[in-house]
Amino acid sequence: MLSLSFLLYSCRKDEGVLPSTRTDTEVDRQDSEEYDGMYVLCEGNMGSNKCTLDYLDFATATYHQNIYAERNPEVVMELGDVGNDIKIYGSRMWMVINCSNKVEVVDARSVRRIGQVDIPNCRFVTFADGFAYVSSYVGRSISRYDVLGSVYKVDTLSLEVVGKVDVGYQPEEMAIVGGKLYVANSGGYRGKVVGEYDRTISVIDLSTFSVTGTIDVAPNLLRLRCDRYNQLWVTSRGEYENGIPSRAYVLAERGGKMQVVETIDRPVSDLAFRGDSVYFYGATLNGEGNPSKFNYGILHTKTHQLVTDHFIQDGRDADIKTPYGIVVAPLSGDIYVMDATNYTSSGRLFRFDKKGNFKSVTWTGDIPGHAVLLKRKAKSEK
Repeated sequence: MLSLSFLLYSCRKDEGVLPSTRTDTEVDRQDSEEYDGMYVLCEGNMGSNKCTLDYLDFATATYHQNIYAERNPEVVMELGDVGNDIKIYGSRMWMVINCSNKVEVVDARSVRRIGQVDIPNCRFVTFADGFAYVSSYVGRSISRYDVLGSVYKVDTLSLEVVGKVDVGYQPEEMAIVGGKLYVANSGGYRGKVVGEYDRTISVIDLSTFSVTGTIDVAPNLLRLRCDRYNQLWVTSRGEYENGIPSRAYVLAERGGKMQVVETIDRPVSDLAFRGDSVYFYGATLNGEGNPSKFNYGILHTKTHQLVTDHFIQDGRDADIKTPYGIVVAPLSGDIYVMDATNYTSSGRLFRFDKKGNFKSVTWTGDIPGHAVLLKRKAKSEK
């Protein structure tokens, strides 16, 4: 096995790695005043080890496909199997690779590999005060549906796991407000096996790293984001089998406790904030649980009221086969919608201006679903 390892490394080194594919596209130069570009993490098909990292350069308006392999030719297995989240904290970028049971850490600018954190069935990551918090299903397959999920605490410098706390079943996204970590529990495995989804948000006190309570919301939670008013926006995928539709909920502090203050009576699959606007898309499911219609809308952050249910104005939403992620550029207001197409081949990145008019579309890696903006390099860094 050792000889084979040397052989594989030697072959890879001799043959080299194909350079990233480059495509000329369009970006708003206004965004380059604050951001150098945007990374797009493409999940890849489960079991195929095809997770890739793309990069949109705002200065050159060039889209680069599969840059991780190009920057790290010595890494034999490349990024791994199913990229599920991507965030930047300080000078490092963290990528959660779900089915490879690891969090990959690279330099945010060079994308050179720094190391990895081994966490089973990891899902999402967030940060506070020098620590990363990673949600994990813990059980590595659906047969472990009855295993409680956990949040792992990781030192962002040493990459060592320094703590772990159990939460609900199959936890997903997280957000931090007022020294507390809120964790959306889905119970996705339990729902598929025994029809019992989790419907809670676990509340973790970061000072003690212990669960201090739970908030009952709705079944099968996924997204959990904090807006600039410290409100939490959480999405529920519902239970189509029992006629419970997908919905979004707004939580805010009342009497010193976070609680549900609004129900958004429409499906919300993913969302992004810009100012007092919440951009979202959602899927209406048919009787078999498959999307029959997609809606693209804007909600008001303060009032929670619907501003529009069609922010794409020119009909080009019909070209998006499977919306799978959304990002809104803070300066220009350009709206980027990631399209997973058929889940088996290359995806696409659609770009619309702030008025919802089509501007461009670019091919990506397989199943683009997660993105993060790279802050412009400070003068002290140059």
